[in-house]
Amino acid sequence: MSDSLTPEPPLELIVFDEWPDAVRTLFDGSSLASKKGFTASLLTVDTNGHVRTSLLGVGELYAPDSRTLCIALWPQARAVRAMAQSGRAALTFVCDEAFYQVQLRVTPLMAVKGDDSGLAYLIGSIDTGEAQSVRYARLTGGITFELEGEGRAVLDRWERQIEHLKQAAAAAKR
Repeated sequence: MSDSLTPEPPLELIVFDEWPDAVRTLFDGSSLASKKGFTASLLTVDTNGHVRTSLLGVGELYAPDSRTLCIALWPQARAVRAMAQSGRAALTFVCDEAFYQVQLRVTPLMAVKGDDSGLAYLIGSIDTGEAQSVRYARLTGGITFELEGEGRAVLDRWERQIEHLKQAAAAAKR
């Protein structure tokens, strides 16, 4: 059979252990206002074996380098407890017309001096990541949201959170 008659595979799968450039830009902690509306799903498994989902925006995610991701969550979140017990999580999102699923190994980060946010900070290293796309359909978005009411206050809080994540990530590398 000639190559011209061989059908193209419907799924393009890219496996990675370092953030692709588009994702690194998404999680670089800059220009948060232009990235608002983006949502990632953080998936964890609790002690009962139930999968739990936390929805996160760009103000709660920061990639300090090509292999890690810092996460800011409220300490009472079920995800914090689940990650403390298992040390694992998965992050799913849509970026650059592809669906991403990233398996993370997660540990707590120390709080930063002067941070009175009350947030829990975690750092995850990429265990494995996958990006999936198909030629016949273009992903234009995943779960998205709009900031309402006090949107400026949320963006200001995100800016502070990202600064604290940057400081905590830098301290963890020392």
